[in-house]
Amino acid sequence: MFKISNQFLTVQISAAGAELQSIVSKENALEYMWSGDPAFWGKKSPVLFPIVGGLKNGTYQHLGISYQLGRHGFAREREFTVSHHSDESICFSLVSDETTKDVYPFDFVFSIEYRLTNNQLSVTYIVENIGSDILLFSVGAHPAFKIPLVDGTDYEDYQLIFSTNENAGIYPLSAEGLLEKYNTPLLNNCISLPLSKDLFAKDALVFKDLKSNYIGIVNNKNKHGLKLYYTDFPYMGIWAANNANFVCIEPWCGIADSVDASGELAEKEGINKLASGGHFERTWTVEVF
Repeated sequence: MFKISNQFLTVQISAAGAELQSIVSKENALEYMWSGDPAFWGKKSPVLFPIVGGLKNGTYQHLGISYQLGRHGFAREREFTVSHHSDESICFSLVSDETTKDVYPFDFVFSIEYRLTNNQLSVTYIVENIGSDILLFSVGAHPAFKIPLVDGTDYEDYQLIFSTNENAGIYPLSAEGLLEKYNTPLLNNCISLPLSKDLFAKDALVFKDLKSNYIGIVNNKNKHGLKLYYTDFPYMGIWAANNANFVCIEPWCGIADSVDASGELAEKEGINKLASGGHFERTWTVEVF
């Protein structure tokens, strides 16, 4: 386990999956991350790479060859190496090898940097194409925040807040975890969404067209909560396991296959295309209070 800290926060990250494990405020002694109770969901903040969500029939095609790749890709199950570590920042890296090429035939370096600034933690995904062919990939976040956050509050005391009024539907997931073709209404000129355990009874809330640049978690009994800021992440997932005390706010550069996906990786919705020698970078930031 690796630690970074400043006068406001102490953060812990595991080299396994370069997964964020803990955000503790030194000002209020609150832990903001989910416990990872395996009875509900054993992860805390897995990184999604080189795909987000599931593939139709668990497979994709590239240059006439079929590959199998599990939901959300393989990075969350791999051991990352530390390429930089200071008091307030750390960077983990994963480099393509023969094992990754068995399921994903591309040369890449995938890095994740965690950096503290006052009461904010920024998480930056960096993808580098070290091969000669175009790199096809998706990347996304999956952090789970503890709800209720404070003793004396209940799950239903909390709500999500958006930075701007939202008019957006959600795209339902099929029994196979694929996106249906049409959305269903959810947000109608809303700036907030009350949390409840049954909100996620049919799996994640998947959005393609949110306008907000942050989503916050607040409650109606005290001032404590957080805001997750994101830019240039075109998709958003919000999810919790059945009856579990957390909520995930998931900015994505990529999305699950739709029910009518062709299976060609180059045609996959949300796929990013990076030229040889290219560099891709996206950052999300969580501010706690």
